[in-house]
Amino acid sequence: MDDQPAIRIADARKLYGSGEAAVRALDGVSLDILNGEFFTLLGPSGCGKTTLLRLIAGFETPTEGRIHIAGADVSDDPPNRRPVNTVFQSYALFPHMSVRRNIAFGLEMLGRQRGEIAETVERMIALVQLSDMAERTPTQLSGGQQQRVALARALAPKPKVLLLDEPLSALDLKLRKEMQLELKRLQHETGITFVFVTHDQEEALTMSDRIGVMRGGRLLQVGSPREIYNHPADRFVADFIGETNFLSARVEAEAVVLQNGARVPLASTRTPGSMVTLAVRPEQVQLRPDGPIAATVRQVVYSGTDTHCYAALSDGTQIVARLQNPPSGEVGLQAGEAIRIGFAEDAVQMLDD
Repeated sequence: MDDQPAIRIADARKLYGSGEAAVRALDGVSLDILNGEFFTLLGPSGCGKTTLLRLIAGFETPTEGRIHIAGADVSDDPPNRRPVNTVFQSYALFPHMSVRRNIAFGLEMLGRQRGEIAETVERMIALVQLSDMAERTPTQLSGGQQQRVALARALAPKPKVLLLDEPLSALDLKLRKEMQLELKRLQHETGITFVFVTHDQEEALTMSDRIGVMRGGRLLQVGSPREIYNHPADRFVADFIGETNFLSARVEAEAVVLQNGARVPLASTRTPGSMVTLAVRPEQVQLRPDGPIAATVRQVVYSGTDTHCYAALSDGTQIVARLQNPPSGEVGLQAGEAIRIGFAEDAVQMLDD
């Protein structure tokens, strides 16, 4: 990756409407997206991720702030003057054109030479592994194959940045998982910066070099998938990225005390007496005889490789443990059974209450 960021967003704000009725879609977003990385904007519907993507593409202009691509200020440039291409949820392929003609069309509109177009089209068809389907029309292709044609068409002009607006949402689960790996392969082979928008945390964790988690028009945290998952910045991020147990606690010297009185050995730099929230992933919850927390099993759910144990503390607080199944396929737990729970100190994130 080069030192020069592919995209630099400086204090971007976007308002729709005016006065008290104005909707603040983006609220002071600043972000560098590195050259050659797969970056994902992740968040729930209405968080501002698609608005930010549209600002980068040039389909919207910022109310305040600037957008730089490859070092150039493009804040006031229309989409056709920006070195980006976009793949939307709807692939927008020409139904009467073959795969080859669909890919060639954009290059023809750019005025590329015939020989260059032919060479580029064949290279793109091979890249997306559709060489034996080059003369088929979109109606003769599966959803995943149509997706590949849309990607090939967008990649053909060699944009500096490829923007992807939830392009996998229309695919079924199995095909979506296949295309996650395919997108990552294409990004790696082309070296083009990908900016991917999704509300699906599994997609983000699977494909991304880095993730930006958004909520309410703000960027809450930016980091690698591992950083975001293991060290969430706040409760929203911890809850949005995967499944998490939350336990309210009071800080004491070298320990925290849960609401039900259980004392859990945990070192903290916070002031004794302050209230915190412990965030613990289900796979980090350990069932062991010396565990400091007493609980009662409420439900046991088998899910193939794992078993989910849903338990309750004495004050009613719910906690979930995800246990890897032994070769026998049974973890040996029953509803109503008394258990003891613990977790390694480095598995707990202590969040401000």
